[in-house]
Amino acid sequence: MAQLGARLDGIEEVEGSNPFGSTSLRSRKRSEGCRAVAEWRRRATTVRATARQASLRGFYFMTYVYILRSLKAPEHFYVGVTKDLRERLKKHNAEEVTHTAKHAPWTLKTYIAFTDEKQAGAFEKYLKSASGRAFAKKRL
Repeated sequence: MAQLGARLDGIEEVEGSNPFGSTSLRSRKRSEGCRAVAEWRRRATTVRATARQASLRGFYFMTYVYILRSLKAPEHFYVGVTKDLRERLKKHNAEEVTHTAKHAPWTLKTYIAFTDEKQAGAFEKYLKSASGRAFAKKRL
């Protein structure tokens, strides 16, 4: 039990009616109590998985808005949105996408990751507008 107290850095064990040990945690300083316990719980429940592991399980963390540049005709660009950027680029270069097949092969010029799909869709729509194309040409 002494090791548990040392690991929790300033949180001491408080005995309760449970015969198997403590049932709650309290900080030595009253003002640090809630914050220390909340931080300890947050760290204990944090899911640690890489994006690759997540994609293997069938869900993704990010949605990507990307800009492609044609290698055959460098003045041609394409704006799209996807959850799997590598696979989508392979499909563009394999001429599986009818809109981009004529100017393949493509290279990735820029991509931006979003955690919110709606924001990604809105940004893609903006980049396809006249002011968005001007923005992308100048800034991206």
